[in-house]
Amino acid sequence: MGEFLHGWKRTNYCANFTLDDVGTEATLMGWAQTRRNLGALVFVDLRDRTGIMQVVFDQSYLEDDFSKAESIRSEYVIAVRGHIVKRDPETVNEKIPTGLIELRAKKIKILSRSATPPFEIAGDSPVREEVRLKYRYLDLRRPEMQHALMMRSRIASAAREYLDANGFIDIETPMLTKSTPEGARDYLVPSRIHNGMFYALPQSPQTLKQVLMISGFDRYYQIVKCFRDEDLRADRQPEFTQIDIEMSFVDIDDVLTVNEGLIAHIFKRVLGIEIPLPLKRLTYTEAMDRYGSDKPDTRFGLELTDVSDIVEHSGFQVFSSAVKNGGSVRAINVKGAVDRFARREIDALADFVKIYGAKGMAWIAMKEDGIQSAITKFFSEDELSTLLKRLDAQTGDLIFFVGDKNKVVFDSLGNLRLKLAEKLDLVDKSAFDLLWVVDFPLFEYSAEEKRYVAMHHPFTSPKDEDVSKMESDPANAFAKA
Repeated sequence: MGEFLHGWKRTNYCANFTLDDVGTEATLMGWAQTRRNLGALVFVDLRDRTGIMQVVFDQSYLEDDFSKAESIRSEYVIAVRGHIVKRDPETVNEKIPTGLIELRAKKIKILSRSATPPFEIAGDSPVREEVRLKYRYLDLRRPEMQHALMMRSRIASAAREYLDANGFIDIETPMLTKSTPEGARDYLVPSRIHNGMFYALPQSPQTLKQVLMISGFDRYYQIVKCFRDEDLRADRQPEFTQIDIEMSFVDIDDVLTVNEGLIAHIFKRVLGIEIPLPLKRLTYTEAMDRYGSDKPDTRFGLELTDVSDIVEHSGFQVFSSAVKNGGSVRAINVKGAVDRFARREIDALADFVKIYGAKGMAWIAMKEDGIQSAITKFFSEDELSTLLKRLDAQTGDLIFFVGDKNKVVFDSLGNLRLKLAEKLDLVDKSAFDLLWVVDFPLFEYSAEEKRYVAMHHPFTSPKDEDVSKMESDPANAFAKA
């Protein structure tokens, strides 16, 4: 049976104490992370949601029974009262904010004992997902998870601060709604009162916020739950939260300006990082041509190069037929990487691009003793020279090619680009390079439905000059998005 607080109040959180607090009495509460028993001294790292404070139980100083301190184990919930003191020089821990101080305990209450946890809360060793989910209350104690949830809270607070200051109204929309055409299947909720009828959980508040616009609420926002009945993937979840915004009487520049201001405000408030505005813009076409993605990571190079015009009349049928059938041939030159990839690794990359529809992947290795490749024999001397010049190929480079329909080429090389960057450690994870991708196509052709469908959703407005193309030339109609 655990003890009760009996009027004890926490003085402050662990990580909020500094050298200025030395000599003051303090009461701390939290979880015992680690314990070290040195006989007449017991050291406990006390953890709360802000961090860690080392607590020292000295048998000659503690007013309570010393056996209580000796009984503490990992994840015991305890309350400790004592004085903040400077650590001895040999015990200073510069890895934590409170590493110069510690709490010298006078009294202790063991509020709740714990069985041995199934995994180490503060450990770096991987834990199986099913174990984490089974013991979710323990998983959420881990510093990584605590940081993520507190970061999410700070982002939501900063977003509300910015949007409120810019004249937006926070309006909750209904969760039980009518099913409308969206991008995924609906979650249905049967009605108890109306037999055989159902509500749908919203995939987004799209139609509801349109009602708000025509009702005169010209600046609306909501941090809202959305639901989509689809398979769980890295970028797809059945339930997710989004910052939802709608405005009336605006154009695309107004929308981009408000949103990049929101992003910059969140970065400043939450991370202390200044984001230069306005953000740079890439057209959809340029993003796909250069990076093979409509959401490119521009923190590293490895850009795609179109070589279709060079190889379309070559003797390599895979390339020439791809171009003749309306597709393209594109390449990535990985500078200086020829010795970074064994043949089996190149073969593994060829298998990797097949995930995205490619039938295979060709390559050229620029070795010290000459060019190594299975495809160069199909090119004339002029074709090969022109090809290598366009790719800026130098000794030590490794070049990868995919030829197919444009969608397959972009998907394959766009994802290969990311995989290569990961393998070669090209991305500075602490860096940010924000941009807008604009001028998206309005439609894309669905082979399954044998018709053009909205690329994103049917609420996107066409560019003024492309209105007439919506029926006559939908493939070349672009959106104000």
